[in-house]
Amino acid sequence: MKQAIHPQYNPKATMKCACGKTWNIGSTAPETNISICANCHPFYTGTEKIVDTRGRVDKFKKRMEKAGPKTPGKKR
Repeated sequence: MKQAIHPQYNPKATMKCACGKTWNIGSTAPETNISICANCHPFYTGTEKIVDTRGRVDKFKKRMEKAGPKTPGKKR
């Protein structure tokens, strides 16, 4: 292995989110900033909103209700 070509590994590098949460990770960069994490992501927090201006989601849900539950059948 060649000497002096590998980056310095920081086992206690910090990860900072825009929401204010920080935690330690192992990285070659001493500090990493991110804009969103699992603490503030809408999918994980339950604040996810579906933006639907044409009613496509409602049409899809109605179509799925009309179709009923899927039952396994024999292959054709």
